[in-house]
Amino acid sequence: MLDYMTLKFLWWLIVGVLLIGFAIMDGHDMGVGILLPFLGKNDTERRIMINTVAPHWDGNQVWFITAGGAIFAAWPFVYATAFSGMYWALLLVLFALFFRPVGFEYRSKLPNPAWRQSWDLGLFAGSAVPALVFGVAFGNLLLGVPFYLDDTMRSFYTGSFWALLNPFALVCGVASLSMLTLQGASFLSHRTDGEIRQRAVKAGSIAAIALLIALTVAGVIVSNLDGFVIKSIPDVNSSINPLMKEVSRQTGAWLGNYQRYPVLWAIPALAYAAALLTLLLLRSGKTLAAFVTSSVTCASVILNAGVALFPFILPSSSTPQSSLTVWDATSSLVTLRVMFVVALIFTPIVLGYTAWAYRVMRGTVTGDYIRANDKHLY
Repeated sequence: MLDYMTLKFLWWLIVGVLLIGFAIMDGHDMGVGILLPFLGKNDTERRIMINTVAPHWDGNQVWFITAGGAIFAAWPFVYATAFSGMYWALLLVLFALFFRPVGFEYRSKLPNPAWRQSWDLGLFAGSAVPALVFGVAFGNLLLGVPFYLDDTMRSFYTGSFWALLNPFALVCGVASLSMLTLQGASFLSHRTDGEIRQRAVKAGSIAAIALLIALTVAGVIVSNLDGFVIKSIPDVNSSINPLMKEVSRQTGAWLGNYQRYPVLWAIPALAYAAALLTLLLLRSGKTLAAFVTSSVTCASVILNAGVALFPFILPSSSTPQSSLTVWDATSSLVTLRVMFVVALIFTPIVLGYTAWAYRVMRGTVTGDYIRANDKHLY
C-alpha cells in the first residue's frame, strides 16, 4: 500500500496531468474561439470554424471540471484559500465561460447577422479571457500570493484584483494566450481546408513566435525573482499543518529543482523545441504532426511551471511560513487512497472514450458540408 508521502506526490502529478489535459483538449476549442473573429471572414467560414470543435467542446469541459474537483478533494486548503483570495479573478473567468455554452447553442438559431456577430464576440471573450487569466494566475503564484494564516488556520487575503495584473503576470498571461491560440490554430489547420487553413497556419506561426518571446522574457524574470525555499519541515509522511514549517525567500530559488536535478532542464528545452517544431510543421503542411507537437508544447510549459514551484502550490508573499505546499495542504491519507483508486479506474475510461469520439468525428469541415447540413449544425 502506498504511504502518505508517496500519495501526496502522486496527487501533485495527477492534478498536473488534469491541467495538461485541460490545456490540450479544452485549449484547442478555446483557441478556435480566440481566432473566430479574425480568421472567419464571413458567416459560413465562422460556422466552419465552430463546427470543427462542435462535437467535442462540451466533453472537453470535463477536464476543467475534473481538475477543479481534484484540487478541491486533494488540496482543500488550497481550494479554499485561492478561491476566496482570488475571488474577483475567478468570477471574471466564470462570467466569461458563460458565453461559451450559450454562444455555441444559440449563435445559429437566427439568421440575423447582428445576432450571430454578437455571439461570435461572446465566444471570443469566453475563450480569450480565461486563457489570459489562467496565465496571470500562474504568474502570481511565482511572485507569491498576498495571504496569511492565523492560529486557527483561517486564511486572510491582503491583496486586490488590480494587483494581480502586474507586468510579470501579464507576460505569463500572454504566454498562456499564445499557447492556446497556437493549439487552436494547429487544430484548425488540420480540420479545415482552403483559405481558412492558410489563415490558421499564419495565425499559428504568429502565436508560436509570440509564445517563444513570452517564455524567454518570463524565464529571464523568474531567474531573478525572489523564490521560496523550505528551510525546515516536520516528517512529510505525516499529517502536518502549514505553520509547522520554516520558509525563506531567495533570489533565483525557483530554479532550485533544476539545479539539483539537471535532467529537468529537458522540460523547458522541450517547450522551446516543440513550439519551434510546430511552427515548421505548420508551414510545411504537416498539420496533424503540428497539432501533436503543439500539444507537447502545452504539456511541457505547464510541467515547467509545476517543477519550478514544487513543492509549493500557493506561496505566500505576506507570510512565507503560511505558504501551502504538497506536503502540508493535502487531504487525509484515506481520502487520497480512495481518490487514487477512483482515478486508476476512470481515467483510462475517459481517455478511451475521448480517443474513440475523436476518431469517429475526424475529417475536414468544409463549406459544402455546412450548407448541406445548415439546419442541424452550429
